[in-house]
Amino acid sequence: MAKRVIAHLDCDAFFASVELQRRPELRGLPVIVAGSGPRAVVTTASYEARKFGIGSAMSAAEAKRRCPQAITIPPDHQAYSEKSREVWDLVREEIEILQQASIDEAYADLSAIERPLPFLRAIIARVKEQTGIQISAGIAPNRLVAKIASDLGKPAGFVAIGREQCAAHVASRSPRIVPGIGPKTAQRLAEMGYPTLGALQNAPVEELQERFGERYGHDLHRRAHLHDSSPVETERVRKSRSVETTFDVDIADHAELESVLRGQANKLAGQLRRAEERGRTIGIKVRLDDWTTVTRARSIDRHVHDEATIIEIALELFRDYAPPRPVRLLGVRVASFEGEEPPARTEPSPRGVLPGQLVLPLAAELLR
Repeated sequence: MAKRVIAHLDCDAFFASVELQRRPELRGLPVIVAGSGPRAVVTTASYEARKFGIGSAMSAAEAKRRCPQAITIPPDHQAYSEKSREVWDLVREEIEILQQASIDEAYADLSAIERPLPFLRAIIARVKEQTGIQISAGIAPNRLVAKIASDLGKPAGFVAIGREQCAAHVASRSPRIVPGIGPKTAQRLAEMGYPTLGALQNAPVEELQERFGERYGHDLHRRAHLHDSSPVETERVRKSRSVETTFDVDIADHAELESVLRGQANKLAGQLRRAEERGRTIGIKVRLDDWTTVTRARSIDRHVHDEATIIEIALELFRDYAPPRPVRLLGVRVASFEGEEPPARTEPSPRGVLPGQLVLPLAAELLR
C-alpha cells in the first residue's frame, strides 16, 4: 500500500499579514485585528503581539491590558477574502487534491508526488513571492498529524514528521493540542488523571468509553495516538447557512429579540436565494448571559428559501423556548438542503519549539 503524504497549509497570522501589507510602517510592532465593541475579540495578532500572550478569540480588552501599546486595526473581511482567493488559486494551479478548511488553511494530498517536500517548498515560495503571504506547512502520514505539525515551526514553518514521532514529541503537552479535543474534554481528562497527551496515550480505552461513551471514548484513544484515516476531499458540501448576532449589551426584551430574528431571517433568505439553495430544517441558536447555549430546530415537508416561512418557524421556536434570562447571542439557521442525503452517523471528526525548517529522520524515510 502506498504511503500517504498529507500536508496542512496554514497562512501565518493571516489577517494581520494582509493588514501589514497595506500598512508596512507597522511591521515589527504589536498589531491586533479586532472590532471596537465592548465584546470585541481578537481575530488574529502579529507575532510581536503574541509575545505578550495575545491570541485569537481573546477579548480585545484583555489584549490591550496585556499590551497597552498594541495597535488595533478593525477587520476588513472583504480584503481577507480577496487575498485568500489569490493564495489558494495559486496553490490549486499546482496541487490537484486540495481541501480548503477555512479562509487561511487547507489540506493537500501529495501521495502521488514523487518528491513531495521540494515540490511543496517551491509552491510556498511562489505564494510568498506573488502574494506576500507566508505559509507554514506540516507534512505527515495523516491530516491530524499534519495539522499539529504545521503549528510546531511557526512562523514560516516546514515540519515533516511521522505519527509515532509526533505523538512522542508532544506527549508533555495538553491533549488540547490534538484537533477535536476541546477545553471541556481536556478539563474532564485532567480530572481523571490525564492532564497531558502522554498520560492520555496510556489511558485504558475501557475507562475512556465508560466516561465519554463507547464511540467518543474509542475516538479519544485513537486520537491520543494520532491515528486518522480521513481523506482530503476536493469538494466541501455546505450543510447549512446561518446568521448570528452577538449583542454588545445583553437583551432581555423578547419583542426586541423577535425583531432581531426577523432581520436575520430576511438576510438569510437573501443568501439562500442568491445561492439558489433551499432547506427544510429551520433552527435557532440562543446564548444566554451565563453562556448557556440552546438550539432548537424543526423540519418541514418541503424545501424553502422564503423569508416568511423562515420567520414563522424561527419565531415559533423562540416563543416555545422563551429565554429565561437576558440573551447574549441570537441566530437563525437553515439546513437539510435539496439533494442532500441523510448524513451517515460517524465518529467525531478531528479538531519546546521545533526549528522552522525541519524534517525528522523517520519522516524523511517515510516521505522520500
